[in-house]
Amino acid sequence: MSASIAKTLRPLDREKLDSSICVQFLLMHLACLLVILTGASVVAVGVCVALYVVRMFAITAGFHRLFAHRTYRTGRIFRFLMAFTGTAAYQKGPLWWSAHHRRHHLLADTEEDLHSPLSHTLWRSHVGWFLSRESQVTEWKLITNLSKYSDLRFLDRYYSLPPAILAISTFVLGAVLQRYAPGLGTSGWQMLVWGFFISTVVLYHGTFTVNSLAHIFGKRRFATEDNSRNNWFVALITLGEGWHNNHHYYQSSERQGFYWWEIDVSHYTLRALSWFGIVWDLHKPPLEVTSTTKDMATETSGV
Repeated sequence: MSASIAKTLRPLDREKLDSSICVQFLLMHLACLLVILTGASVVAVGVCVALYVVRMFAITAGFHRLFAHRTYRTGRIFRFLMAFTGTAAYQKGPLWWSAHHRRHHLLADTEEDLHSPLSHTLWRSHVGWFLSRESQVTEWKLITNLSKYSDLRFLDRYYSLPPAILAISTFVLGAVLQRYAPGLGTSGWQMLVWGFFISTVVLYHGTFTVNSLAHIFGKRRFATEDNSRNNWFVALITLGEGWHNNHHYYQSSERQGFYWWEIDVSHYTLRALSWFGIVWDLHKPPLEVTSTTKDMATETSGV
């Protein structure tokens, strides 16, 4: 939603929740309680972790670094795989996601930033913005370079399709294993609960920590106009997105952990993929940025 559209909304309307999104979000969380009935198994938990990592990579390296920031280049097939897998994270489509993220950078930590923990509450910055009516609109003028692709438009319009395919696939996998490998102790329902519901809900909150925690807790290496911070915990659970102050200072860099000790799993993976020609033209932070940051007096700790 553009600033002009936002201004036409009354303050109370802008705070209202979208009932449809809220119901979906609530049901996803409640479905996790089915684990009480299905129990757990090593294979189901393993699939849960694997699907968390794979979809987190699609969000961080795909939705964020490729679509929102164009920090590297790739071909149509890998672009679609990233878009499909990222959409399977059930965080709406790649165009909606990219438009909102670009808007965040334009308005970071101002009143018009939908998920700023400084201008709003911690709850709103973490999940409230995602559930609000205001956030459901896509600001198309911010993503003209992406909206020209028919496959991205399709996924964005039918964003519930990839998650549905994933949910069915996890159930089928569990049912097949139950029949042909009963010693693994899993089932269709157990795999659905762990592989889809629990994995997706944890993925929600892992992703949203970048909006909330990484603007409150951590260190500020760069004196940016916003309150973005480098947070090692957020970096670990998001495969590198926690080096948020680095990113806000130099958004064009594919690598967000600027130093070897700043763990950035998404960068390591993209670098490996570049060896095989799957991705290329990975943008780096300029030498003047990485060679001077250690001496900057702006590096301060968070609360």
